[in-house]
Amino acid sequence: MTAPTFAVTAPNLTDHAPEVNSPAASTPTPYPPAAAAPAPKAPAKKTTGKKAKTFELTLTVTGSADGEWHAEIKQGNSYLVRDVAVAAAAVSRAAKELHEKLFTPIEALMDEARSQQAARIAALEAELEAARKVLADLD
Repeated sequence: MTAPTFAVTAPNLTDHAPEVNSPAASTPTPYPPAAAAPAPKAPAKKTTGKKAKTFELTLTVTGSADGEWHAEIKQGNSYLVRDVAVAAAAVSRAAKELHEKLFTPIEALMDEARSQQAARIAALEAELEAARKVLADLD
């Protein structure tokens, strides 16, 4: 008696091969992958905190053509500091530090005061020269 024989056929790989799509041919999925989704944020807390207390001070700086500058600070109706002498250079530096819009008009006033002082110096030098000439004529 002979054993039955079976014919063995090799499987056709093209029939059962998994389908591979190229990235260009694939259609986008309606949902992004779970790893790309951001974590939900907690709702913002609503606080009923107090407003920061504000202070109102008035700084007044007064200058004269002589180059003398004075400052005073007022809070409400009362003066905290009154009639403090300050240097013109300090006023200029402070204005420059605070803001360009404050510096520009103050510097214009200081330029005018400088030119007035230069004119005064020229007049005094002319007067001094005239006095020296009179003194020389007396000798």
